[in-house]
Amino acid sequence: MMADQPPPLEATPLLNEVPLLPHMVNGDSIQQVILVQVNPGETFTITTEDGHMQCIQGPAHVPLMSPNGSMPPIFVPPGYVSQVVEENGVRKVVVLPHSEFHAPLAPPPHVPHYLQPPHALLPPPHAVFPPVPAPAPAGELPQHPPFLPQHQHQHQHPHVFPEQEPRSHGRTNFIQRDERSLKMQEHLKKRLKDRQASGHTNNKLNSPPSSPHKVVNSSSATIPNGNGKGQQGAGGALKQKQMGKTKGSPDAEMGESDTESKKCDTHLSIGKPVVSDIQARSAVLSWNLPVSSQNGESHSHSPAAFTFEVAISNSGKNGKFKSVYVGEELTITLPDLRPATDYHARVSATSSSTKEAVSELVSFTTESCEPDCPAAPKLVNRTKNSLSLQWKSSNDNGSKITNFLLEWDEGKSGPFKECYYGHLKQYKLTKLSPSTRYALRLAAKNDIGMSAFSEPVWFCTAGAVPPAPAPPTCRDWGVTWMSLSWSPPAGAAPGDPLAYILDMEEEGSGYGFQPQYNGDELSCTLRNLRRSTSYKFRLFAYNSEGKSSPSEVVEHSTNPDKPGPPSKPAVKGKIHSHSVKVTWEPPKDNGGSDISKYFLEISEASAGGRWDMIYSGAQREHVCDHLQPGTSYRLRVSCVSKGGESQASDVTTVTTPAVPPGPCPAPALAGKAKPKEIPLQWGPPTVDGGSDITEYILEMADSDQDERRAVYQGPAAEFVVTNLLPGRTYSFWIRAGNRVGFGPHSDKAELSTAPGPPEQCCKPLITCKSATCAVVSWESPACNGAEITEYRLDWGQVEGSMHIIYTGPCQSYEVRGLTPATTYYCRVQAVNVAGVGLFGDTSVVTTPASVPAAVAVLHLLEEEQLDISAPFSTCLAIQWEEPCCHGAEITGYNIEYGEKQLVTVGRSTTHVLENLLPDTLYRIRIQAINSLGVGPFSHSMKAKTKPLPPDPPHLECVVFSYQSLKLKWGEGPSRALITNPTQFNLQMEDRFGRFVTVYNGPCHTYKVQRLSESTTYYFRIQAYNEAGEGDFSQVYAFTTTKSPPASLKAPKANQLEENTYEITWEPLQPMKGDSIVYILQLAAGREFDQVYKGPETSFRLPGVQPNCEYRARVCAGRQSQDAAGAPELYGPYSPSTAFWVQRPARGPPGTDTGTGTGTAAVAARAGSALREERLIAIVLLCGFAVVAILFAVVIQYFVIK
Repeated sequence: MMADQPPPLEATPLLNEVPLLPHMVNGDSIQQVILVQVNPGETFTITTEDGHMQCIQGPAHVPLMSPNGSMPPIFVPPGYVSQVVEENGVRKVVVLPHSEFHAPLAPPPHVPHYLQPPHALLPPPHAVFPPVPAPAPAGELPQHPPFLPQHQHQHQHPHVFPEQEPRSHGRTNFIQRDERSLKMQEHLKKRLKDRQASGHTNNKLNSPPSSPHKVVNSSSATIPNGNGKGQQGAGGALKQKQMGKTKGSPDAEMGESDTESKKCDTHLSIGKPVVSDIQARSAVLSWNLPVSSQNGESHSHSPAAFTFEVAISNSGKNGKFKSVYVGEELTITLPDLRPATDYHARVSATSSSTKEAVSELVSFTTESCEPDCPAAPKLVNRTKNSLSLQWKSSNDNGSKITNFLLEWDEGKSGPFKECYYGHLKQYKLTKLSPSTRYALRLAAKNDIGMSAFSEPVWFCTAGAVPPAPAPPTCRDWGVTWMSLSWSPPAGAAPGDPLAYILDMEEEGSGYGFQPQYNGDELSCTLRNLRRSTSYKFRLFAYNSEGKSSPSEVVEHSTNPDKPGPPSKPAVKGKIHSHSVKVTWEPPKDNGGSDISKYFLEISEASAGGRWDMIYSGAQREHVCDHLQPGTSYRLRVSCVSKGGESQASDVTTVTTPAVPPGPCPAPALAGKAKPKEIPLQWGPPTVDGGSDITEYILEMADSDQDERRAVYQGPAAEFVVTNLLPGRTYSFWIRAGNRVGFGPHSDKAELSTAPGPPEQCCKPLITCKSATCAVVSWESPACNGAEITEYRLDWGQVEGSMHIIYTGPCQSYEVRGLTPATTYYCRVQAVNVAGVGLFGDTSVVTTPASVPAAVAVLHLLEEEQLDISAPFSTCLAIQWEEPCCHGAEITGYNIEYGEKQLVTVGRSTTHVLENLLPDTLYRIRIQAINSLGVGPFSHSMKAKTKPLPPDPPHLECVVFSYQSLKLKWGEGPSRALITNPTQFNLQMEDRFGRFVTVYNGPCHTYKVQRLSESTTYYFRIQAYNEAGEGDFSQVYAFTTTKSPPASLKAPKANQLEENTYEITWEPLQPMKGDSIVYILQLAAGREFDQVYKGPETSFRLPGVQPNCEYRARVCAGRQSQDAAGAPELYGPYSPSTAFWVQRPARGPPGTDTGTGTGTAAVAARAGSALREERLIAIVLLCGFAVVAILFAVVIQYFVIK
């Protein structure tokens, strides 16, 4: 159905994302796919079978399926006309608007549901109806994609239905679109040139992806052509990046729709490039302009509309391609190629309006050329008259190197001449001059030409000892180092490599000349020398032939060093308040020269790092005046010589004398006074006497008549006076002191203490009224000026862990609920408004003894907890913990059980109740007894006696084997049950006559394995349960059988004559004295027949039927020597061996060529039986496969789902 105004439903993006199936797109089957194009801003409406409407927002391509391949009628709203466009086998229905309004055509009375989309394309199984674009407002042209006019222009004869006719609309939008496309093309060219200039032409794949709807449209346009993947390379990424940037322009939305629609309908193709003028290191690559096809028509373009990229690879067609050119030319020269190398090239074209096109690969091979320049030859050995050289081959560039050319200058530094030409890689130059330098170079030659020469190298032959050199000269020197240089000796052979030895002798050392340098340099620097010291030097020159005579001896000296610091300044005489005299000693190390001047510096300790010079001269003492009393000064000395200025000496600190300080202010109260302490604070004196205050003395007196006494002496400016009486007035004085002495007293300060808590109570009096009750009384202490409001009684069994049990104004308290014969501690504390007084002394009392307490813990003992074995069917073992005796030792216990049966035991805490009934429930309780009486009963405990242990079952052997025996006993299941309380213990006698357990569990069967054949074994069994273990049964004897022989390998069939075969098999050794016999069976069909029985390991089979298949198998038998056992015991048959008897060539008439008719019948039956067996095997295999598939389906449907 059609709707004039579709409801605003949610769009379905899956239609843009689902790819078309190849066979559906190409039209290989009867059903064909028709693409309905939904333009931007329009809506495609689908009416489902249940009457609901589904809307799809454009832009989108909706794939619809036609069952019979015909194009159904498409009904459009007023003002629109439908047009069918076919591209590469895919038909699109494009809805175009009229330029003028036309009345709608009347739809037919019934539109069949011709369309059923497949599940791969549309998820919901709804019937699909023609698209309905959103109607445009009155007076305006409806929105449409910009590529629709191009469709009308390119397709000269579009397919039009009879009831519709194509019409063109206005040209205004078309002109605007041409201007925008030109601007986009110019912008694209500018961006490509910028990328070429910045050197990033190979990073097309790194451009950011486009928006999702653009990618969908591009992919849907390229999939029908079959080039969906090939055209999404670097060019595709570049176009996406350009479109993403154009989106921010004012006409972004319309420009994107225009570009994308062009890419959907225009396809670009470029021909295979052509390679010409192939050289060894270059080739010319040319190509034609790409051709674009739109709606089945081809169009050519100008070269300026495209940008081409050339990529080559020398690692195969699937190797890594490298971009070598990006531009607009159609012919380029590929430089820097390798000779004799296979290359593959491709060209890609990019345009602003079409997608990227990639050409086919073109392959070519560069030509061979002359070899690469070889490396210079290397010297292997040399003498006075010869040089031995070696070299390595270079790259042959496709043609094998045949010869090498070695040239030299004959030691004359003139033109090079040939000295060797051949294929060897080494050569020895002979008849040379000693100590002569020769230049050499090398070239390689192949069938194409000669390579360039290598760089020249120079080698020198051996020569004579060099002459004596000139003495070394001193270029620069210091305190501990000296730099020397020299020149080569005159008359030395040119080119002869020389080395030098420098000897040095220290003045006054007595060691003579010592080598200090050995090398080929013409200078050296000697370090770690002594200051202001003279050294002698001589020089030797040497080469490979020997060492020359020494040069003349020269002498050079090092500079003196700066002196060390002088000694620490010392005070000479008495230190006065305003002056001090200091003296010092010269430095221990003068640096090698005399001291010329001293400098004395002074600094105040409070001035930081500032130093002032107060003396400069040659004297070593000085009087420092104009000093401040009671001030610390620092003094240091330095000196100067020819070597420089020394460091400063150690610092001496001098302090001028000070005077005692002045009086302090009177002490004041710091905070709030307390009942027994007063916190005081005071300030420093106004005059410190030139020295820091070091301590204070605080003096106190109770009244004016009392003598002063010191209560504090220290550096702090505050103190808390303690151990005072509450409500009293005290007098205080303070004195300050420095390192000189103490100053006068301050003014008197009178301060009072606050009221305090009560005094400590006396020891309380305790009187015991009974074993569980006591009365505590006490006296009232001094109240310290405030009335006592309450008392606190602290009570407990441990002196250090008591707690308050009473708080109130009374002076006595009765304590109840005490434990007899127990020691208790108590103390009393008084409280008033000022605070809580101290606890008094502790009183101790012990309550009298009493009857024992009740037993707290009573439990039943298990069998494994007893040291003795007792029948738990008639006994119960109990255990309890000894209760508190309450001061009198416990003498025994009364145990009550059953019908108030009472038994008395001693002090033991365990007892076994005997002579009880099996499987009976008893109630048990206990009480303790001491000399004062019987204590209370404990709590009752319920205990039940166990039933009697079971009797042993009857044991029998149900299965005999040569290495195992399966035993069975009792009546019950073979497997263990959880609810089965009875367990069994099966034992077997070992070779030492002892019975060992082989099974212990609830099962009624057990298989004893790993036994010996024909051996008697003895067993016994025992049953047990919760009641205990029963008695063992009688001993049973069971004997294993004899073991059959092992299986033999398949026999071998060997043809002796025309119709005679010999069957052989492997022998077996006799088994424990029993002989071995063999049975041979032969089958020509399905059944085997015995043909031999005996001790032999071979059998000759005569008269076999030609052209017949036989099968033979053999088994071994054991003949028992014991008359009581089985006479013969046979093992399993071996695998069968099949052999085929070929029919011999037919002889002349009258010869015997076969056996009787009976053998022919046997052969026929054998062939028929073989075919039947194969048919049965095939049927069974098919049956198993069907059953397995059915089981899998059932499990998948019922179990997994």
